[in-house]
Amino acid sequence: MQTQILERMESEVRTYSRSFPVVFTQARNARLTDETGREYIDFLAGAGTLNYGHNNPHIKQALVDYLASDGIVHGLDFWTAAKREYLETLEEVILKPRGLDYKVHLPGPTGTNAVEAAIRLARVAKGRHNIVTFTNGFHGVTMGALATTGNRKFREATGGIPTQGAAFMPYDGYMGDAVDTLDYFEKLLGDKSGGLDVPAAVIVETVQGEGGINVSGLDWLKRLESICRAHDILLIVDDIQAGCGRTGKFFSFEHAGVTPDIVTNSKSLSGFGLPFAHVLMRPELDKWKPGQYNGTFRGFNLAFVTAAAAMRKYWSDDTLERDVQRKGRVVEDRFQKIAAWLTENGFPASERGRGLMRGIDVASGDIADKITHKAFEKGLIIETSGQDGEVVKCLCPLTISDEDLIEGLDILEASAKEALA
Repeated sequence: MQTQILERMESEVRTYSRSFPVVFTQARNARLTDETGREYIDFLAGAGTLNYGHNNPHIKQALVDYLASDGIVHGLDFWTAAKREYLETLEEVILKPRGLDYKVHLPGPTGTNAVEAAIRLARVAKGRHNIVTFTNGFHGVTMGALATTGNRKFREATGGIPTQGAAFMPYDGYMGDAVDTLDYFEKLLGDKSGGLDVPAAVIVETVQGEGGINVSGLDWLKRLESICRAHDILLIVDDIQAGCGRTGKFFSFEHAGVTPDIVTNSKSLSGFGLPFAHVLMRPELDKWKPGQYNGTFRGFNLAFVTAAAAMRKYWSDDTLERDVQRKGRVVEDRFQKIAAWLTENGFPASERGRGLMRGIDVASGDIADKITHKAFEKGLIIETSGQDGEVVKCLCPLTISDEDLIEGLDILEASAKEALA
């Protein structure tokens, strides 16, 4: 493969091309093809951006038809027919059936843009600066979002510039299963000498993706919501990776029956891998002045088209939801078996996750790397997460065929056994 120009000109900041050093040329649903013609099963799916698979034919056709009609591609925040159809579809297919009433802010097209907008909006709405976030959380790497991101690797990349405006609390399970970490948060809120400035908002992932597939308990989420209500604190759910069906519901917080004040979505929101993000907010929180938060690429019309097509295709009934939950049980069962084998052979491991957001914690980044490198040799693309990369993480397309899912799991199991034999 010809990689010299890629290695010579691309910045050292690159990551995935180091783990998967081939040149990819084609993709369809859960399979990628490199320029030699070799196929790989994809358990990465754009780090959760391709929930409906690569080049989903239904969504692609909607995009092709729109481009062929000379539809608006870039329009700042003009009103366009594509935007109108997106908002109509979002309201009718997603929000109303769930009893949700939100206004929509279209920031820049990335997840960190959405988080920046959400935390700034919370500060404007409440007139307070502090944002409470949680250990192992990941919310982006722009300065505002980075202040709420826990991983030292990302925080050190500021070059010593301090991040400001956020206070970290222990996530569910951080202190062990016997400790309810919200006791600490609630005690600080009630203690005028506790050192915690009353926050404008709390931002939380219901399943921490980058943090290692840490799953918050449903009762824990309900209690977090009640604490926020009792203290006039806004609840922001960062659903950028866990949303759009990844956990088996369109919104990951649906499992707990909570209603966030603000929600951020990106990654699979466009349905096709196009950059797209939105912030959902309770109508009374829309305190923005015109142009107070903007961006040249806010409201990407091509993504409006593909997002609306994805919602109509996959969320007009519960077929995909039930299928994700079924496939999630398949992955859960196999991951538990792999973890049991590892543990029996001297490598303590455990499975965790929700829906098709699953991981095996092998307690060592080196061990996780050995497994994923061996898997790549065998034709499976899968990554790691966690503070030291110790969790082997499955984010396969929600639309993956049963055959590809089982083959990918077979490869992973064989890779674990060969890498650690």
